[in-house]
Amino acid sequence: MISAAPKEGQHPVIAAKVKPPRWFPARNFGDFQWPPPFLRFPFLNYLSLLPNLSYSVVRFFPLLFLAFLTACGSEPPPKPAEVPALSELPLIPLPASITDGEGDAYYETYTGQVMPSSDAIIGDAQRYLYSRLPDLVLPLQFDVRSDLAEGAYRINFRDGNIEVSAGTRDGMLNAVKTLEQVLHFSGADAGAVYISEGTISDEARFPYRGFMLDVARHFFEVEEVKAVIDRIAPYKINHLHLHLSDDQGWRIEIKSWPKLTEIGGKSEVGGTPGGFYTQEQYSDIVAYAAARGITIVPEIDMPGHTNAALSAYPILNEDGKATEPYTGTRVGFSTLDTDQDSVYVFIDDVVREIGALTPGPYFHLGGDESDATDHEDYVKFVNEVQKIIKRNGKQPMGWDEVATAALDPGTVVQLWAHPDYALKAKAAGNPVLMSPATRAYLDMQYDSTSRIGLHWAAYIEVDSAYLWDPANLAEGLTDSDIMGVEAPLWGETIQNLEDIDYLTFPRLLALAEVGWTPQERRDWDDFRRRLRAHQTWLKDQGIGTYDTRVLQEEENEAPAEPAPSTDN
Repeated sequence: MISAAPKEGQHPVIAAKVKPPRWFPARNFGDFQWPPPFLRFPFLNYLSLLPNLSYSVVRFFPLLFLAFLTACGSEPPPKPAEVPALSELPLIPLPASITDGEGDAYYETYTGQVMPSSDAIIGDAQRYLYSRLPDLVLPLQFDVRSDLAEGAYRINFRDGNIEVSAGTRDGMLNAVKTLEQVLHFSGADAGAVYISEGTISDEARFPYRGFMLDVARHFFEVEEVKAVIDRIAPYKINHLHLHLSDDQGWRIEIKSWPKLTEIGGKSEVGGTPGGFYTQEQYSDIVAYAAARGITIVPEIDMPGHTNAALSAYPILNEDGKATEPYTGTRVGFSTLDTDQDSVYVFIDDVVREIGALTPGPYFHLGGDESDATDHEDYVKFVNEVQKIIKRNGKQPMGWDEVATAALDPGTVVQLWAHPDYALKAKAAGNPVLMSPATRAYLDMQYDSTSRIGLHWAAYIEVDSAYLWDPANLAEGLTDSDIMGVEAPLWGETIQNLEDIDYLTFPRLLALAEVGWTPQERRDWDDFRRRLRAHQTWLKDQGIGTYDTRVLQEEENEAPAEPAPSTDN
């Protein structure tokens, strides 16, 4: 099938089983289009085979032409009794604006191969959409527009055309992620689809929407991490924060300090073998995520949470002795020797090697629960490590305790437990990333019957994950102070992908909407309506989402009241 004729500056998707023939390109001659709409059938694509076919095949062309004439006279399937308006589709996260049109249009879909545009902004979006819908192809028009902000997009459904517009690669990827949901929930899987006319105009409330996976407490193989990436990308999560080190294990190869993985990589919670990523495997994860619009954020937690490093290199320890590998779940007992120059040489090597493999701007230094580090030593350490990270070309991030040090300009403070530290960051002009443990920690149990998870911060059902406003966590914060929202999944109780699914879904969908949708557009009852459809879709994809009680309640039943924001 050849797409409708593009307007100036637009790029059509040529979607076909074989390369379309050069004598049937789409052209626009004023109000006249070639080929005309009634000739745009998949059959035309097969004409491109003729130069390569033998005479014994070409002689059957009259029969093929007869099939073409039959296709020209075919009628679309019966129209459904009701075609939902765009605004009625269960899209998550909810777009910033949906304007319904007056009619609808029929789109024929078919199987085939996509030939992506050579334009980087458009081609990556086409490849992503085809990776998600390899058996579903239809004509689209892509338009790169400079008037749309970073990450913003627009989709027009009108006159039988689907026009996708964005100004950046991220915006185009966001657009096709929404388009996938429109197609799915309009029934496109069946081979043909009616879609209501209208326009989706959208951009995120916050630029950073993250998910953190703790691979230190329990190690997850490369293919498992890729599966996680595939699960979170459709919901416009654009950062994957990898917690690569902790007391229980060190998970990334550092060539200048090989014992980190030779010794520190062989343990995890419960005494099972652990594991680590070679630098080549880590780079593979980075590239896989980037193709789906996700930036990797590496974290090496320090000066606490460092027993795995101390067990590998005694020189990092104050007493010069190697510690024993640790497979429990206690926190706050380990620390690097903040007075030794060799410790800062070590950190510089680690940041340099990981930073060289990570195109994204951030390097997370951890900094939480350093109970074994004297406070003055902690402040000195954080101040120095910020400089090391910036010297290696990265922007420092840290858990909210780093705000007790002298923050360098640009250092990101990730709030998890102390709202006052977020206010310190605001006062210093530093960005704040919201991950309140009582709302956003995915390792918390749903309730007392949850088969895995913890509950030291709270029981977090889906309504609790949804019913909060990041700007209300600390008095005086505004949207301009907040760079985004991140949902951490700590690894004490998760051992496999099934466990990740159980604790992550459907709560991550609630948090994705918290980070994307304008506060005034969010509505719990409407979200629950949309979540029902996504719960089914997740299960159809083989994702083991938790059967939340909030979808078992009556529609008119009020959700539990959210906890006061001061408790976060």
